[in-house]
Amino acid sequence: MDLQISVFLLFILFTAGHSISCFQCQSGSCSLTNCSSGNNCLSITAAGPTDTSPMTSKLCLPASNCTTGSFNIGSLKFSSYCCNTDLCNVQDASDPSNAPNGNKCYFCDEQKNCSKVLNCSGIQDRCTTATWTVASQTVAVKGCVSKSFCDAATSVSSLAIGNVTCCEGNLCNGAQSVTQSFLFLCCSLLSYFMMH
Repeated sequence: MDLQISVFLLFILFTAGHSISCFQCQSGSCSLTNCSSGNNCLSITAAGPTDTSPMTSKLCLPASNCTTGSFNIGSLKFSSYCCNTDLCNVQDASDPSNAPNGNKCYFCDEQKNCSKVLNCSGIQDRCTTATWTVASQTVAVKGCVSKSFCDAATSVSSLAIGNVTCCEGNLCNGAQSVTQSFLFLCCSLLSYFMMH
């Protein structure tokens, strides 16, 4: 019995308050950092609509907000890799411009035309519509998303997401028009992940 208690206390000692080391990279400059307890390592890759090189970032993020997944809203493709061991974010998240996987979703172009069809790629197995209000401006997007991002939508409430819906099946997210600002959305999403 005393041995079981000792092993239990030893286990608590080694697991309680354990923090991990992660790479932290922004603007091409990388360093090693010790994350706060309860944080995971994250690697992000984002690409715009042009053929320019994808932007990558690495950081510590609270485990509750850290998700491995991918989304594509036409004007922005984004993938993330979340892990919980020392220096596990050494590699970049996979390039979000994978070959099409056969799934199709509606997306809205810069002229707010939401009848455009987007070819999903990689693990993007769902369609999504998301809207929220920031500084009295309603922002809405449609596109392809991975199941993991749909499942995590409620845990990123710090982004002020008001309504996120996901559905399975080709073109299940409807083609109705929404009000949006792509530049505002892209900057908000990227700055959230880079600053947290």
